[in-house]
Amino acid sequence: MASPFTELEVGDRIVKLTNPDRVYFPATGATKLDLAEYYLAVGEGIVRALWERPCMLHRFPDGTGGERIYQKRLPKGAPDWVETVQVRFPSGRTADELCVTELASVIWAVQMSSVEFHPWHSRRADTERPDELRIDLDPQPGTDFADAVVVAGVVRELLDELGATGWPKTSGSKGLHIYLRIHPEHGFTQVRRAALAFAREVERRAPELVTTKWWKEERGQQIFIDYNQNARDRTIASAYSIRASTGLVSAPISWDELPEVRMEDFTMATMPARFAELGDLHAGIDDAVFDISELLNWSERDEHELGQGDAPYPPNFPKMEGEPPRVQPSKRVAAHWDEHGERVEEKRVE
Repeated sequence: MASPFTELEVGDRIVKLTNPDRVYFPATGATKLDLAEYYLAVGEGIVRALWERPCMLHRFPDGTGGERIYQKRLPKGAPDWVETVQVRFPSGRTADELCVTELASVIWAVQMSSVEFHPWHSRRADTERPDELRIDLDPQPGTDFADAVVVAGVVRELLDELGATGWPKTSGSKGLHIYLRIHPEHGFTQVRRAALAFAREVERRAPELVTTKWWKEERGQQIFIDYNQNARDRTIASAYSIRASTGLVSAPISWDELPEVRMEDFTMATMPARFAELGDLHAGIDDAVFDISELLNWSERDEHELGQGDAPYPPNFPKMEGEPPRVQPSKRVAAHWDEHGERVEEKRVE
């Protein structure tokens, strides 16, 4: 028996949505059709957030209570109007990823069971040169969203001093993301170093609240600024993306409303009305481009004057030039390391 379906008119496209009544969010009873209608309601915003970026899909064929599929390569059977871009991963492999250029592509991805959208911070014109620097404020155990809001205030002060415009949004999970639009003139390594230099400056200004330590055992009860979200092939849920784990929305917010914001205010049920009233709060992001040269100068200063060089990369990356030993400090006590950060001998401690 053929699956039930409905057809949605999206611009000049017709997108077929099969099993529209399948429950995708058990906690609320929201269906696949509800999810599609949500993305239609915030269409201008989600398209702006994903526009021409390589995009990884988080798919849930049996709803968010079932298996999550991390889909980098475009699923088979895509219409010929769904566009892609080829990207290269740290492993050297390549993939053709979804590249959104119209709202119909988002709704087609929903048809393919996509709930979350995780774009790169570069665009297909040059996937190796990001045009977005991402500041990820990640609460650690013992801290919460309210602490991230306090740290965001420090971030805003520093951005004001630099003459940069930051665009905040809730993560839809625990913390906050603040985006900077930048000139696509530098590679991932440089943009990541700029983000690390910025994070370290925030840490110096609020040492009791902020950490840039990569190893969890060193972070304590502080807000971690995850500079590694700026490495190649690291993605964050886009603005307006639903988060499967919480059912909440990664919602653009204004700086003025930030002190009063609650993460749970932004849901698939509440965001359409907010969007209809306020529009896309990130609508001006492409007009506020920041030159990261000063942050790169800070990176040089940190290394040569303060002895703060590079910091560890995520474990799936090959060893990077200038990176310190990628091993937990508690496991490094009994080892010897050469000047390149490579293990040359290890002694067992009884």
